[in-house]
Amino acid sequence: MARPRQFDEQNAVASATELFWRRGYHATSVRDLGDELRLTPSSLYRTFTDKHTLFLRALDHYRATESAEARQRLHAGDRPVREVIREWMLWLVTCPADGESGRGCFVVNTATELGTTDDQVHQRTEAAFEVTRQALRSLLTEGRDHGELPTDLDIDAAVELLFTMVLGLRVRERAGHDLARLTTAIDAAIQALGPAPTEPA
Repeated sequence: MARPRQFDEQNAVASATELFWRRGYHATSVRDLGDELRLTPSSLYRTFTDKHTLFLRALDHYRATESAEARQRLHAGDRPVREVIREWMLWLVTCPADGESGRGCFVVNTATELGTTDDQVHQRTEAAFEVTRQALRSLLTEGRDHGELPTDLDIDAAVELLFTMVLGLRVRERAGHDLARLTTAIDAAIQALGPAPTEPA
């Protein structure tokens, strides 16, 4: 009979996510993971196969939580679209997890560390990025259709502008850049969306 596991596997994945987020993939050893999860190397391998498999599960866990929250924050409801975008971008650079600043985004950190060298990781980071792009596209389209944004706004170009801005913000937040400067950049990006159409006289 198999020995019952003395831990919650989902909690273990969440803890591994926090560790990978803080340290990155290469700087996190199997021993580090064992200490964090309170598992012996043999138990860790038996449960998660290897470090890489656990890292993939950590990325999936992050996407299921952080990406979902970002998508929710980009839902306008009855609020002005520009206000929603501004509040979301400010949230990205002022919401350190567990009170820890300068951690950036786990997905962005992973993309910059591993790039396209790991296909399974690359697929997950791109999927997470696409969630953000689609949420932005939906929000901007809604703003244009409701008369808050210029009728000739190039939605695809605007999505790429704001998405690139977001990646830069996450890197700068991790680097500890001044919030006032980041806010200036955010406001400039929103202004680049153009003026709201004027009401007919």
